[in-house]
Amino acid sequence: MLIQATQLRSGMVVDYNGALWRVMTISHITPGNWRGMVQTKLRNIKTGGQTENRFRSEDRVERVILDQVQMEFLYREGDQFYFMNTKTYDQITLPAEMVEEVEGFLTPNTQVEVEFFDSTPLNVAVPKTVNLKVLRTDPGMKSAAVTNTLKPATTETGLVVQVPHFVAEGDIITISTETHEYLSRSK
Repeated sequence: MLIQATQLRSGMVVDYNGALWRVMTISHITPGNWRGMVQTKLRNIKTGGQTENRFRSEDRVERVILDQVQMEFLYREGDQFYFMNTKTYDQITLPAEMVEEVEGFLTPNTQVEVEFFDSTPLNVAVPKTVNLKVLRTDPGMKSAAVTNTLKPATTETGLVVQVPHFVAEGDIITISTETHEYLSRSK
């Protein structure tokens, strides 16, 4: 589907120079009496490489619509991650390179969205927040309440997050998958 460059938004996937690219950032530029332009930062979906491109406002870009399938993370074996389609119960295996950005948030039975293009998986999207168990952290300090200090905590997936002093080993914490930051303790 062809769209005007001014309709591009972050997160969209476009076909540019024969490859699939995800729009990472976009800014509209209107320099004086010249025609407007759209400055974009693009990431190649297959290679992960990045490039910047400037489109004229009247340029048309091929937008690619990906199929989003609700899946459940089952387990990891070596460098392979196993997922199951929650409707058809079909299983797929994805290499570690494809899930490296989100692997710290994946625990068994986590619901994720896998994006497909022509039956080829391209991306794994996790929920905005996840609950993880704290395996290791330093004990809290009594003076920390006054100074509002943070301490590192290692979660069940190996992800290290800065947490407040009152978080103890065995606590379940809520983490933002976008910022990788502690949000709250869960019950």
